[in-house]
Amino acid sequence: MISKKSKKTLIEKFKEHPKDTGSTSVQVALLTERINYLTEHLKKHKKDFHSRRGLLMLVGRRRRLLNYLKRKNPQTYEQITKELNLK
Repeated sequence: MISKKSKKTLIEKFKEHPKDTGSTSVQVALLTERINYLTEHLKKHKKDFHSRRGLLMLVGRRRRLLNYLKRKNPQTYEQITKELNLK
């Protein structure tokens, strides 16, 4: 699971205004962190199909958020995908 400290640093890095905690870019960064954590978990526990389903749901949610961001703000989309090493 993501620690409070790493979550706070991600929010600080990707926020769009001073009190931002839930913008699209922050959500994508947090989802990416959770996806990376679950991916490592599944490398150790290959038969954990419940976690695999959760991972697939998170990947789908991130994909939808990225599609929205690409439509609404292509510059931010490019910046986020570059910083998070996506695509």
